[in-house]
Amino acid sequence: MSSTLSPCSSPATPFSSGLYLTIPRRKPMPSKLDDLQISGWLDAMKSSSPPRRPLGKDANFEGETEEEDSLAYRTWLKEYPSALSSFEKITDYAKGKKIALFLDYDGTLSPIVDNPDHAFMSNAMRSAVKNVAKFFPATIISGRSRDKVYEFVGLEELLYAGSHGMDMVGPLTNSHSFLSSHNCISSNDKQFKDLSIFQPAREFLPMIDEVFRSLVENTRDIKGSKVENNKFCLSVHYRLVDEKNWALIAQRVHDILRTYPRMHITYGRKVLEIRPVINWDKGKAIELLLESLGMNDGDDVLPIYVGDDLTDEDAFKVLREGKRGYGIVVSSVPKETDAHFSLKDPSEVMLFLRALVRWKKSQIAAAHRSA
Repeated sequence: MSSTLSPCSSPATPFSSGLYLTIPRRKPMPSKLDDLQISGWLDAMKSSSPPRRPLGKDANFEGETEEEDSLAYRTWLKEYPSALSSFEKITDYAKGKKIALFLDYDGTLSPIVDNPDHAFMSNAMRSAVKNVAKFFPATIISGRSRDKVYEFVGLEELLYAGSHGMDMVGPLTNSHSFLSSHNCISSNDKQFKDLSIFQPAREFLPMIDEVFRSLVENTRDIKGSKVENNKFCLSVHYRLVDEKNWALIAQRVHDILRTYPRMHITYGRKVLEIRPVINWDKGKAIELLLESLGMNDGDDVLPIYVGDDLTDEDAFKVLREGKRGYGIVVSSVPKETDAHFSLKDPSEVMLFLRALVRWKKSQIAAAHRSA
């Protein structure tokens, strides 16, 4: 697998071009913004955070009636059918193939909650994930830090990729020149012994820590805002911020990043993600993991990726364009996606995982009977 990563120079030393980026420590001066720029930010924030229908039989949703909204969802399902109703189609294609399972965390294995520190998965979901990992290699790929998502999941049967794949642990070997040249080291974590850690953005850590402190300082007066340090990326949550202050929080973040050109913003569900400018995402993460698992070649492998957020689209796109697996988007409202199938919410994800286990057990039983 050849690398397409951008060269990473240490922020503590001059770049190879001789240009040195001085990291300011003082509070950034606010920029003068025009209405068009602010409007663009707000549009991006709203489009990445589709509102959910309020409870109540006759509640209106974004000006639509419940019946109209239901019709729009049913129409969307024709293009992205339920992975539960399409389960037989998926497993028919999977016969004779090795399934590799990739799962997002927030909104996929756990419900979306107001406080990101309280995004706990249920015991029933944990049991379903543990059982499915007994039969298929399974990886959690999250925007959270690897340590944080492991703390939430707490299962040693899985592999973990945090910070959108910029902090991965797995059976990675330095026999790949790609890995040895991009910070692949042996893990000394007790729970991940004999595995390796891949961190392509490690040189950015001092810069990320500086940006984190600046974000905390400059958003502390915005009620409801929360800045989360995910080690190799930062999350500015605005789920609890009054919508009239969304433009303000966007301006503060953009003002800070004007002095950090090697960091950029992406949009998630009521969160602004700040990441290093390197050519790495969840799609490239699953390609590397498949290679490391010895599952990147041949027609006998079926990768399945389940996720709900905009960052998961990079993985869906890799699977769709390569015609090598299935993407399953978790959403209860219509949305643009490169996934193949859909599930409404984490409860349906759990049903899907349980169905995979039952199907695999039946395959094993049938093989024993014919032996």
